[in-house]
Amino acid sequence: MIRSVCIYCASSAVIDPVYIKDAEKLGSLLGHDGLRVINGGGSIGLMQVVSDATLKAGGTVTGIIPRFMIESGWCHNGLTELIQTETMHERKQMMAKLSDATIALPGGYGTLEELLEIVTWRQLGLYKKPVIILNTNNYYDPLLEMFRRAAADKFVRKEHLCLWQVAESPKEVFDRIKNPKSFL
Repeated sequence: MIRSVCIYCASSAVIDPVYIKDAEKLGSLLGHDGLRVINGGGSIGLMQVVSDATLKAGGTVTGIIPRFMIESGWCHNGLTELIQTETMHERKQMMAKLSDATIALPGGYGTLEELLEIVTWRQLGLYKKPVIILNTNNYYDPLLEMFRRAAADKFVRKEHLCLWQVAESPKEVFDRIKNPKSFL
């Protein structure tokens, strides 16, 4: 049973409202169901949107954030729990350890790096939990094509193209989280 989900997403606040709407909807669905959201603890962008929507819907949010980000004023002070780490590596490791699944919303370099790392950990058997990519506005299409190209050119085994699932809406993500058999 999935009770905690790690969410990777943008910290940018100047993005198309379609991304904000999906982040808010996902946070609301997770919060209404009492699931715990685990994220990077930031106070801007989709990270804040997901956190605020989850909390407003009655859910809990655990933010995991390195000290330098707290010192820079990037910390969301209204979360259920805030865990401070020394490094980004420690942050990502703790987010994975505390979660029962990972969801990647659209984002920039940090989000893409986190997504690729967790997919690599799945490939290596270090993370044996579901990974779902929320493909809002077809954002991840170029990356998914790159994954297929890597398999076609034999840089990745074709059987490793199923290390994640793609969802087109927050409701589809939520339905998959609520149906663990969908990950078999």
